[in-house]
Amino acid sequence: MTYGAMSRMFGFGILIVKMYTSKKASGVSAKTLQLYCIVFAFRLSSIVRHEGYLPYDKSGDWLYHFIEFCGFFFAAGALYGCLKQFESTYQRDVDKFGEMNVPTGYGAVYLAVPVLILAILIHPNLNTDFLSDVAWTYSMYLESVALIPQLYMFQKQKSGIVELLTAHFVAALGFGRILEFAFWVYSYHELSGSSGSSLPGYIALFAQILQMLLMLDFFWYYIKAVKNATPLVLPTQNAMGMV
Repeated sequence: MTYGAMSRMFGFGILIVKMYTSKKASGVSAKTLQLYCIVFAFRLSSIVRHEGYLPYDKSGDWLYHFIEFCGFFFAAGALYGCLKQFESTYQRDVDKFGEMNVPTGYGAVYLAVPVLILAILIHPNLNTDFLSDVAWTYSMYLESVALIPQLYMFQKQKSGIVELLTAHFVAALGFGRILEFAFWVYSYHELSGSSGSSLPGYIALFAQILQMLLMLDFFWYYIKAVKNATPLVLPTQNAMGMV
């Protein structure tokens, strides 16, 4: 789990380097960054106050907290770059996930609110504290869908070409999820509700699988691009429509 968190932090570090060296926010979804800021904030609010969801090894003493704080700092910095510092280069016109019936900038509520309701209804009880348990569960459930706006934005771009560092950023998040899945395959049974139900553990495992399934298409093209040393080109909605 610690290695997964490190991969996630590394991904946001790549994004910070990309954004602040090129001074551009093109190709980056602010909605995904908003969702990840929520993920980090809720997870930290739980693990700082309680130890129920920390790694059992020594990394749970301080390293895991430090990694999550760094990830939060990088994600918030990237979000600031998108919406403030490099706003003129942010592609707001293609970062449109879930905005058909809500004001611009609030499309992420389509993901954040239903997931919060699920976390309130079904969550483990390792901290024996309702708010802390829900906060940690919400961060894990929400992370499984937080990349959807970014993947949707890739589909909406006319060229389909993804900048190399942006591709590495998304790939690092996906690789981190694979590492966490490897952890939860052996540990999901430890997550049980206050009634002793194993449902929270099964949903935790499903949350890991869901993100990996959502990213299968991206990973296929990413691996081909890396193998052939070519730019990453994803099929776009425009190209699919022409076919």
